[in-house]
Amino acid sequence: MLFGILYGDIMELNNPQGTEQALGILRSGENFQWYFIPLFAFVVYIYFNEIEKKNWKAVAAGLSLYATHWFFEILNALIQHFSGHALWTVPTGTSFLLLVGVGWELSMMFAVAGVIFAKVLPTDPDLKILGINNRIVISVANAAFFSIFEIFLAKTPAFLWVYPWWGALPVFITVYIPFFLMANYAYDWTPRLQRVVIGSLIAIDFLAMVLFAGILKWI
Repeated sequence: MLFGILYGDIMELNNPQGTEQALGILRSGENFQWYFIPLFAFVVYIYFNEIEKKNWKAVAAGLSLYATHWFFEILNALIQHFSGHALWTVPTGTSFLLLVGVGWELSMMFAVAGVIFAKVLPTDPDLKILGINNRIVISVANAAFFSIFEIFLAKTPAFLWVYPWWGALPVFITVYIPFFLMANYAYDWTPRLQRVVIGSLIAIDFLAMVLFAGILKWI
């Protein structure tokens, strides 16, 4: 029972067709929907609202999580290129598929996730919860919430865990905990460190997209 909850039904999730379906709509305009535009506008509004308030900590949390998200999505797409199948795919249900494992809607959610969840961070970065630093506890709690929700997504046609060993537990440990640790610690960094680390990660993502998607057309 526990194995099934964490990893899902093997026959349902071990779906090699999911990668092919996703590649078939990759960066194609055939599924475009007009909500693509207002969704982007809402994301821009959230950031501009934080900028207006000079809440640079929240902006740093948001951008650091989003840049980390893109790094992992590029890595997933490279796994697809070299092995034939990604770890996760989005074969349908999106208005625009950015990479094999992420559609526009998911990407816009991750664009603001760091900003939103920064709102629950205590003012004191050294505060302990059950004897553990609150940044770590909250990162793990947020990661658990996202991983559990992903179990539901993996039961829909719109999101697939391709391999039977890839499920909520490995996603929790290797993806979502790093996402939220990055966001929560970036929140407390000095402005200079925020600019250096986040700027470097964004540059890596940008150059990777130019090379692997634009020039080599691997992803």
